[in-house]
Amino acid sequence: MGSDRDVHDTEVSSRRRFLGKSAALGLAGAGVLAGCKENGAGAAASSSASAAAKSHSGSKVHVEPGQLDDYYLFSSGGHSGEARIIGIPSGRELRRIPVFNIDPMVGWGITNESKAILGTKADGSLKYTTGDTHHVHGSYKDGTYDGRYLWVNDKIHSRLARIRMDTMECDKITELPNVQGFHGIFPDKCDPVDKSINHTTRVFCGAEFAIPFPNDGRDLDDPSKWGSLFTCVDAETMAVRWQVRVDGNMDLTATSYDGRFACSNQYNTENAPDQAGMMSAERDACVFFDVARVEAMVKAGKFTTIGSSKVPVVDGRKAANADPKTAVTCYVPVGKNPHGVNASPDGKYMVCSGKLSPTATVIEVALVAKWFDGELKTERDAVVAEPEIGLGPLHTAFDGKGNAFTTLFLDSQIVKWNVAAAIAQFKGDKSAKPVVDRVDVHYQPGHGYASMGETKEADGKYFNSGNKFSKDRFLPVGPLHSETEQLIDITGDKMVIVSDHTAYPEPHDAIIVRRDIVKTRQIYNLDDFPNKVTAENAGITRNGNKVHVRLMSQAPAFSLPVIKVKKGDEVTITLTNHDKVEDLTHGCAIPTYNVNFIVNPQETKSVTFKADHAGAFWLYCTHFCHALHLEMRSRFLVEG
Repeated sequence: MGSDRDVHDTEVSSRRRFLGKSAALGLAGAGVLAGCKENGAGAAASSSASAAAKSHSGSKVHVEPGQLDDYYLFSSGGHSGEARIIGIPSGRELRRIPVFNIDPMVGWGITNESKAILGTKADGSLKYTTGDTHHVHGSYKDGTYDGRYLWVNDKIHSRLARIRMDTMECDKITELPNVQGFHGIFPDKCDPVDKSINHTTRVFCGAEFAIPFPNDGRDLDDPSKWGSLFTCVDAETMAVRWQVRVDGNMDLTATSYDGRFACSNQYNTENAPDQAGMMSAERDACVFFDVARVEAMVKAGKFTTIGSSKVPVVDGRKAANADPKTAVTCYVPVGKNPHGVNASPDGKYMVCSGKLSPTATVIEVALVAKWFDGELKTERDAVVAEPEIGLGPLHTAFDGKGNAFTTLFLDSQIVKWNVAAAIAQFKGDKSAKPVVDRVDVHYQPGHGYASMGETKEADGKYFNSGNKFSKDRFLPVGPLHSETEQLIDITGDKMVIVSDHTAYPEPHDAIIVRRDIVKTRQIYNLDDFPNKVTAENAGITRNGNKVHVRLMSQAPAFSLPVIKVKKGDEVTITLTNHDKVEDLTHGCAIPTYNVNFIVNPQETKSVTFKADHAGAFWLYCTHFCHALHLEMRSRFLVEG
């Protein structure tokens, strides 16, 4: 490819040449390539890298029994609809957080409280039972994580969910209006309007798919009238604050450390409705939003609305933003069909990968500001480097030492490159060699992220490569393979793969957070639940055919040994766990009634259902809690 590419063994070099020729076919070619590595791909790593990995095994990644990991890895779960927590460096899965999915273990999508967050139809059933989580990001203070919230998107139904980090549970979900293919999210790192506010106040959301406005059946045969919206959501209330209409489709999202800009890499700046048209242009863009200007336009009433939505929509298309001094958007040309935009820890640069270009584009944030101030001739003048790094670049992370790490999907590699050297090369320094190191991963890495790499405290310890194919890495478990998470030590000059971990398909992006930042509760506060059940109100009450069963649990018994109702009753069971011991959780299940949930210490949950068939049913504890756990039961009797 370029003079800065390292020399590899014959097998890897020939494989890469083959991939390079096929890459010209575009995305269709990339789809074919996914299955072209059966023969010998497992031997791709160089012998020197293998030897280095052996020398790093042991204390670097092995966490002794009883010891804690140094980091939390918070990951999306893909089309499972969940989020996941993994310990780093051990790779141990610690928890799965149900978000857009139904989880009968914790009762998510079953209890009244969770159904209220997920959203229900008039008949009480869930509005959606599927989800597709892609990107997880945390709340900020002073440019680093503050341990308050996580946000994760649902690409299918265009929803944004918030997770409380003290309980690791979803507490709010918002559906974005007039949006499809909601993919990229990122919180702001401070408030650009009020500089005294140095923490997250907004979450920005990019949409991929263009749709008619409003999407009510009109203009179905004229995609030229369709469009995409960039959305701002209030971090505390989770209300949609405003939207900006743009040219092209948006992919991932990032924010500047000074709070002035949010941005999104874009493919399909051609505004094409088909795949061939989406790849016709030689360059696409990274669109920057001047947040303060957008909010000023909203405040001044310079917006429209779409359909029944009352959300203000500002016009951010190029034609309406020709004058930089009044523009709300700046479209910076970058490599072809980019995937990923990431902010460097020093706050100076945004890096977009090319995907269909073997380059990464480095954009200087200060120059974008100059464009908005009318001091730059063209948007392209904000680009300060475009190093050639390899085939299929996707996501970029940073080590806080001036180096960037980018996943190469087609090359099945992680490439380490120096930002300063890339800038020097772009300025004409022929001696500058941006690429520092490469390591082969297995196989086709999609997402990659470094420890604290999305903050000003990037520590340069670990990089995690999320690989979309595993093939021969693990025991076969049928046609659906597990995916591969490979942890890479990035502390030295050379990257070293130190461990392989499985991942249930299909996680996307993640963040790695130092454990001292995360402060979790060990038990709940009973008084936080207005519907808590105590000795004073426990029992059964009836109002017509509506029966309320207020139940307490304390190992090893429920407070009511017998619960008697009539066929046809609408039954609500409210259960409070009165145990105060850490990790003493109780379950509640009723056979044939589709009831199953848990209550943690000092927590209250409820379910409502119709007693539509008569008989005797054992209400029992599903979560092992005591030596007499099997005996922890109540008789639920439904009279015919």
